[in-house]
Amino acid sequence: MNLQEEFQERIGYRFQNRNLLRQALTHSSFSNERHMSRQANNERLEFLGDAVLELATSEFLFGKYPKYPEGELTRLRASMVCEQTLAFCTRELDLGKYLMLGKGEAMTGGRERKSILSDALEAVIGAVYLDGGFASAKEFIHRFILNDIEHKQLFFDSKTILQEVVQGNHGGELSYRLLKESGPDHDKKYLVAVEVDGTSLGRGEGRTKKSAEQEAAYHALLQLQQKKDE
Repeated sequence: MNLQEEFQERIGYRFQNRNLLRQALTHSSFSNERHMSRQANNERLEFLGDAVLELATSEFLFGKYPKYPEGELTRLRASMVCEQTLAFCTRELDLGKYLMLGKGEAMTGGRERKSILSDALEAVIGAVYLDGGFASAKEFIHRFILNDIEHKQLFFDSKTILQEVVQGNHGGELSYRLLKESGPDHDKKYLVAVEVDGTSLGRGEGRTKKSAEQEAAYHALLQLQQKKDE
């Protein structure tokens, strides 16, 4: 079974037009390296998928939270479709494994890069939409992005939630400490620890300090929840 066949098995959707799937999984670094057409990569599908995702998410939130005002629905939607959250959603799919990247991009960690993963996920949504219509795209979005929304809210609101937990239960001083900074200016990586009174609760990595802090806070919340359950 080749990788594209395996990916279709993984997402539970079979493409009638396999070229759409190939395009969705093709990063610009791959098409540039092989002097392919500019339309051969996934950027146009990403554009379309972004719009489909926003509509499906808006419809879902409108129905799920009938008492939320417009401002709260907008904030929640923005959190659900941001780069950090979409990249988090790709873990279940192991999407990076199936991407066609240029050699340089692959060698420098492109398969784990959040911007590449989130863009590719939107491209896959666009491809499913063109291949099977809005109903198929919506089913994909519900299964892999809008599922377990409470858990994902914990992820994208992690810093705020951790602050509330620490204030309510511990009363200690919450701080974030930069452990490591690596990579060139255009591709920085930050490793951050979140601490309460100097005791580390979790670590996170990201292309910005903010995203690294968010991931660290998320792991800290999971650790605190585990201790509570024991």
